[in-house]
Amino acid sequence: MTTALPERDGHQTVVTLDRREGPFGEVVLRQRGPHYEIIANGCFLMDTADGRSERLLIQAALDELDRTGGATAPSVLIGGLGVGFSLAHAVAEPRWGRIAVVEREDAIIAWHRTGPLGAFSGGALDDARVAVVHTDLLEHLAAADGERYDALCLDIDNGPDWTVTDSNSGLYGADGLAVLWHRLRRGGVLAVWSAQPSPDFEQALRTAGFADVVSREIPVSRGVPDVVHLARRIG
Repeated sequence: MTTALPERDGHQTVVTLDRREGPFGEVVLRQRGPHYEIIANGCFLMDTADGRSERLLIQAALDELDRTGGATAPSVLIGGLGVGFSLAHAVAEPRWGRIAVVEREDAIIAWHRTGPLGAFSGGALDDARVAVVHTDLLEHLAAADGERYDALCLDIDNGPDWTVTDSNSGLYGADGLAVLWHRLRRGGVLAVWSAQPSPDFEQALRTAGFADVVSREIPVSRGVPDVVHLARRIG
């Protein structure tokens, strides 16, 4: 892990801790004051400043499964390891059974295993229920022999309307939603994190055959609320 000279951004010191080129472009880990942030291809992805909406991504899916009498020890796939808030929240809940976390960036996995982000995932990668799948989420979901889950919790972009890479946009269209629908067990819950509301995505979920489509808003210090889009596979 490399260390660069600090920069000033307003009243905060910003230090680039690591910068790596991966198969999907550049990934950067920076420290801004007391917080860490991940930058992908020059686009801010997430930081450790809050984490409420990332935790809600997991909790809302579990609450929905409980509300309708979901499976005992349900399985969950978390799309995107990020700064670790979602995975740590899942591991802290003993009701989850199998927990798969799909992360395509080797750098992000390394920052959790041997770097500063391990403080936020809290050793969750070593939990016996957790399987770390190092691959692209879209490829993993499209695998013909893929496992079905009780919940899919996705946080790989800034939202359906603001993707980190152009290839991710296919996940939120008709073909991608069909793949997600088939990867859920009957009664399973889809939860998608977004940095802003997306009425068009809500309608796309309904058109794709999902039911119980709702959006949960989480106020943030500046700008529009973060959102968790929720939907259920009925048939």
